[in-house]
Amino acid sequence: MKIGVLTGGGDCPGLNAVIRAIVRKSVNKNHQVVGIKNGWKGLIDGEYEELNINNITGILHRGGTILGTSRTNPYKKEKGVEKVKESLNKLKLDALIAIGGEDTLGVAYKLIKDGIKNIVGVPKTIDNDLSATDYTFGFDTAINIVTECIDRLHTTAESHHRIMVVEVMGRHAGWIATEAGMAGGADMILIPEIPIDIKEICAAIKKRHERGRTFSIIVVAEGATFKQDDMVLQEEKKDEFGHVRLGGIGQILAEKIEKITGYETRVTVLGHIQRGGSPTAFDRILGTRFGLKAVDLVLNKKFGRMVSLTGNKIIDVPLEDAVAKLKTIDMELYEMAKEFFG
Repeated sequence: MKIGVLTGGGDCPGLNAVIRAIVRKSVNKNHQVVGIKNGWKGLIDGEYEELNINNITGILHRGGTILGTSRTNPYKKEKGVEKVKESLNKLKLDALIAIGGEDTLGVAYKLIKDGIKNIVGVPKTIDNDLSATDYTFGFDTAINIVTECIDRLHTTAESHHRIMVVEVMGRHAGWIATEAGMAGGADMILIPEIPIDIKEICAAIKKRHERGRTFSIIVVAEGATFKQDDMVLQEEKKDEFGHVRLGGIGQILAEKIEKITGYETRVTVLGHIQRGGSPTAFDRILGTRFGLKAVDLVLNKKFGRMVSLTGNKIIDVPLEDAVAKLKTIDMELYEMAKEFFG
């Protein structure tokens, strides 16, 4: 068989582990692998390369993706879908493995409905917001990075008696904020699923000060909003999937806290640091397991499916289920985190 593989959307640690596993197993079974460059854009522009054992050697520990990525949506490009189909026909692929999050796999599902049936999905996002899988690779690395940053901010916050606001990624779901916040001992965690009550936040901070805790660490997800008003926190510019560019909630929150409480407040925006660097052992292993399972699905012609982690088992689920809705935070977990607020 001739198998294509692409990585789309935001990069994250563990992508190369998936690519490596796909190539290794395919070559071991005497199949050919073609790497599509820069996500769906590579199929529009006809950019690809043959992948073999030599060009996947030494990539397991590397972050990012050797294939490159983009947020290109062929359904938003003139003749984009037509060009994708032309490239697939020209390459004579027997199967395509699409590695990505909600947007990348959403395109894969649309293409399946439009007649390109031989697609298998692999879930990837540091936000951990894809349905039908317990975890996506990249998430564990992200929360470990954020936890380390929170640990470092604790010492400076305590030394200077400051409120430190830490803005982390999380457009619609507060998984990074909640789990990293819990692991880092944050005094408050603010997520997109629950609007921010600024009066409640400031009251909790004052209460901490009254009992002698003259510093606080507040973790806020970039997609969080305020309960009291509908301030626009995003720029109007949108990507091809219709997502507005986020960022700024941390600064606005810090300014509000300092104005209401009078306590010195600083903000740290972790941004793309959360995506970078080497993957954790968990993400290397999960990515490897996902890649091997994806090849199994291809060889068994189980198309229209996505590999998934359920418990500690790698299974496959309908791709439709994975992109039907976002997986928001488990409120039971968030309630546990709230026990340590204030």
